[in-house]
Amino acid sequence: MVKRNSRVCKCISFLFPDGCSEAPSCPSVVKLMVPLQCSLNILEGDTGCAIWPSSLLLSEFVLSFPEVFSNKSCFEAILSDGDLSSLDNLKNNLELNQLNITSDMLERSTQVQTLVKCIYLPWESASESELQDLKPDIILGADVIYDPACLPHLIRLLTIILRKKPFSHQGKVNSNGQSNAATGAPYAISSFLESETTPVAYIASVIRNMDTFSYFLKLADQANLHVLDITDTVKPVNMLPYMQSYDRTSVRLFSLSYNCLS
Repeated sequence: MVKRNSRVCKCISFLFPDGCSEAPSCPSVVKLMVPLQCSLNILEGDTGCAIWPSSLLLSEFVLSFPEVFSNKSCFEAILSDGDLSSLDNLKNNLELNQLNITSDMLERSTQVQTLVKCIYLPWESASESELQDLKPDIILGADVIYDPACLPHLIRLLTIILRKKPFSHQGKVNSNGQSNAATGAPYAISSFLESETTPVAYIASVIRNMDTFSYFLKLADQANLHVLDITDTVKPVNMLPYMQSYDRTSVRLFSLSYNCLS
């Protein structure tokens, strides 16, 4: 662990179970090592640079069902303390993992598209046209519903992006319902996720305050957003069994979609 100013560089190893490579949903690697620069000052407001349980579960979710995210445009909404250093730290982590990124400006190029774009787009001030221009198939979020003051802005962002025409899938997944003994994740679950034909959001969150969560559900209902708790339906592979400080049972996983029939 290398100290870098007020932060450290940790390496997180996602371990794939034995025999996982034989399943269509698993990559060929046995271990995926991800270096991350994270904060040492969580209690001093540097929350945007910390590693939270919800982000770990969301990572396991993506790695467990790669076919759901393959050939899709994904947008991750991040809630931090508002310090631009969080954005800089995000860029550093992308570079640590050798991912090609663009600047933080919201720009669309007619040339070859990069794999990852890192942009500064405040929820409360982003225009509808800026949000519509993102055009993601999937929105990801980890621990973004804990601050009541930010929830109206989050719901507005989700509504604008999710309220668009359906997209067509570029491929089908195995939907025979047979169990994947290596991972414990049935193929039917992948089919359930892949059955989405409109933009969808997946949010992992620890429910710390029931009143705040109820407020989130109320705002979502008013915006015609359908919120579904898929925690017990979609169970990601436990790829971090060695990380005893990571309590995955405390995290809930939700899918959100726009209810076009309302």
